[in-house]
Amino acid sequence: MTTGGRPAEPEVIWARPQRAGRGPRPAHSRDSIAAEAVRIADEEGIEAVSMRRVAAGIGAGTMSLYNYVPRKDDLYELMVDAVSGEYALTPPTGDWRADLLALARRTRELMHRHPWLPRLLSPVYGFGPNALRYLEHSLDCLGPLEAPAGEKLELVAAINGTVATFVASELALAERARSLPWSEAAEQGVRAAWIGSRLATGKYPRLAAALAAGSGDGEPGAESGIPHGPDLTAHFDRTVGRLLTAWEP
Repeated sequence: MTTGGRPAEPEVIWARPQRAGRGPRPAHSRDSIAAEAVRIADEEGIEAVSMRRVAAGIGAGTMSLYNYVPRKDDLYELMVDAVSGEYALTPPTGDWRADLLALARRTRELMHRHPWLPRLLSPVYGFGPNALRYLEHSLDCLGPLEAPAGEKLELVAAINGTVATFVASELALAERARSLPWSEAAEQGVRAAWIGSRLATGKYPRLAAALAAGSGDGEPGAESGIPHGPDLTAHFDRTVGRLLTAWEP
């Protein structure tokens, strides 16, 4: 039962017809609605996405849009699923750790194309058709892993959570760098000098040793403790790789 196109009780957007109510063939589709919402979010940020903006973008009235998408949460779900369709899912190689790392890299790329995505990743918005396709593929990649199916799903969730946190940090660093009235190198130099002066007091011997040692694979330590530039990709691979290596059923 609906009121003005809006559900009077809980329902899933995917279980609804493309347009509620009777009448002529729908003038718009969920795909076009999602595409417009994604366009707005990509260009202006998730805060700019509203029913009014999306309706104007597809040439519909705001109230008529509710016949297609009853709630803003439904709009977010359409957006997440739309970009989830961008995954190029290749057949598993049989090396589940390599396959999961490759998927994590693609997820990182996806989030950089759509910087708003980490903010919407949750069980609420993660179970549309394309998202289910991604999850099924992830579990297929984990076929060689001797572990209960539920634990495999937990591993996928842990990786996605790690990627989302990592990318959110990358995006925040990039945004801050753009807002600085001086160069990022100058900012890092000042901070590194201050941290270096604190380490020189001898009060933080373990931290000093950790920063001096770097990653342990030949990469020099960073006084700030935060990798920058090309180092971020290597840091990302190590972070996800360690999670995969440490996973024991």
